[in-house]
Amino acid sequence: MSKSNNINYELEKNMEVISQLDGFVTHAVENILVDPDDCWQPTDFLPDMSKMDAFDEIKKLQERASGIPDTVITSLVGNMITEEALPSYQTYFNLLEGINVEGNLLSNSGWVKWSKAWTAEENRHGDLLNKYLYLSGRCDMKKVEQTIHRLIYNGFDPRSEKDPYQALIYTSFQERATKISHVNTGKLADKAGDDVLSRICKTIAGDEARHEKAYKSFMSQVFEIDPNGAILAFEKMMRKQIVMPAVLMGKGGSNPTLFDQFSAITQKIGVYTGWDYARIIDHLVKLWDIESLSGLDGLASKAQDYLANLSDRYMRLADRMKAPDEVALAWLK
Repeated sequence: MSKSNNINYELEKNMEVISQLDGFVTHAVENILVDPDDCWQPTDFLPDMSKMDAFDEIKKLQERASGIPDTVITSLVGNMITEEALPSYQTYFNLLEGINVEGNLLSNSGWVKWSKAWTAEENRHGDLLNKYLYLSGRCDMKKVEQTIHRLIYNGFDPRSEKDPYQALIYTSFQERATKISHVNTGKLADKAGDDVLSRICKTIAGDEARHEKAYKSFMSQVFEIDPNGAILAFEKMMRKQIVMPAVLMGKGGSNPTLFDQFSAITQKIGVYTGWDYARIIDHLVKLWDIESLSGLDGLASKAQDYLANLSDRYMRLADRMKAPDEVALAWLK
């Protein structure tokens, strides 16, 4: 069988498995995600502009925000920009093989329902952080808006090859990474004296934790039905490494190294580090019980060996990684 025929065969098989999970995914929409009428909304955390004391509340917000270090504000902006590129993520998800077979966003398919409901919940994150940063007065919002524009303009490619298995691996990893990033930012905000921003970050992290739980459960089902295909998809994504969603935020612009600067800051202040990357791999390997899978074919057995030792390799790399002494800040006043 030629390489192209083999890829087509794998995708067809994976699509069949994905279609079997439709009811499981519908259950996740109904039980893990939250009805829009019951969800928190950005206005729950921000000054009410219809009230007489609105400007007093904005002044308090700015006083709290004034004590946050520039590095933390820059990291927060990068997190927010990542969240604001949501149109690219929903487009990507609906282009996966077997997810939206009808090409209809009004479909009753569980996967289509998930795509819309997940996106709707995620949409509040960028809205809230954007409004907070605007009111804080700490950022050059024109530059922030230009970066958001450029990131959506440039698009998004997690290199999952339209394969739904690889995509579920990616989202399981990325939702956990985003959760960690927001949790750690919340801790730094709390330390700097902004209890409201701390609560905002921890609330967003709570959403990411629910989404992480769902994506990991989807992939757990795939491992039960097709362990050989699942472990090969896991290996493929890990060999390519997980590409962060905002990696193209500076491409084509006046500062093409913008994402590298953002990553250096998150590493330096402990928002998201090489150790976190290694620990996420370790978590997923243990969650899906990779080392105990039996009855695998030859290629899958090799993938098992590779994955079993991968987190240790990345932990050693993280141990040797030196945080930069100085970092370039962006988006600040």
